[in-house]
Amino acid sequence: MTASPVPWPAALAGAPTVSVLEQAIARRRLSHSLLLHGDSAELLLAVANAIADRLLNVPGASASFPPTQHPDCFSLRPAGKMRQISADATRDLINQLQVSPAVAPRKVAILHEVDRMHLTAANVFLKTLEEPPANTTLLLLTTRPYALIPTIRSRVLHFRFPSAGTSIAADGWAPWLEDYQAWLGRVSGGATGDRRLVADHIFTLYGLVARFTAVLDAATAAVWKLEQEKLPADLTDDEQVAIETGIANGIRTRLFAEIEQTTRAYALPRLMAGDEPARRALTAAVDRLEHAVGLLRLNLNAAAALEDFLLASLRLWAKR
Repeated sequence: MTASPVPWPAALAGAPTVSVLEQAIARRRLSHSLLLHGDSAELLLAVANAIADRLLNVPGASASFPPTQHPDCFSLRPAGKMRQISADATRDLINQLQVSPAVAPRKVAILHEVDRMHLTAANVFLKTLEEPPANTTLLLLTTRPYALIPTIRSRVLHFRFPSAGTSIAADGWAPWLEDYQAWLGRVSGGATGDRRLVADHIFTLYGLVARFTAVLDAATAAVWKLEQEKLPADLTDDEQVAIETGIANGIRTRLFAEIEQTTRAYALPRLMAGDEPARRALTAAVDRLEHAVGLLRLNLNAAAALEDFLLASLRLWAKR
């Protein structure tokens, strides 16, 4: 008897995209190559597992397995601290897909963080997209779809899955955001000519930087501990390093997004009151935050990026 299918993520309950996928799978009309993208890597993986389960654990299969343990479900992940998908690893996956399925009527390949493909690997993989192996479905996962080369993007069917936008429940994060907003309020009161007040703002600034690093490290460790329990046992050390680094980067990005939301929330009452200097300060601060996040993608230290943003904020809000 076939086990109950892997559930779709609760955040997607009733989503039209899920209905489209369910119907395409039921009618055997699902495209051979799907690009699943959104701002939550965890959500994308849950969607990929749900799709893989429905394609592999069907009445015609000789055995049933969870997608993470299924002999006909293959994975390709970034490896090492640089978190890249190499050409050799891509060729290994392609060779695995050329073999007939073991227990299911078809094969599924899940490509994690496909935007991390080295250009050589992308060109190797492109041939497989153009001429996919028979009875094979390729699921490409990414939070940065426009980092893929255009020739890959144009050969896959796109599905976007936005996250529910819930806040990170990391120890110390909510108080951090409250203290950051309070700091903005004090900075906006002005500090010109008062050295003691300027010093207080700067000390608070560096305290926020230190606490941010502690929150990020603790949140990453907590998520990584849970994630390790769900990972396949045959992952290499390099792949595990890449996954842990990816978790840290994902949490870091979400923390910076919440800093932007908190900055906007602080400015909103002032904007509603017609405070033009506040509008200029907010616009410049968001631009600076986006610049800092861009530097993170170039492997700038998170604490250094936050320090740069807060120092810029000190200047912007104090002179508003």
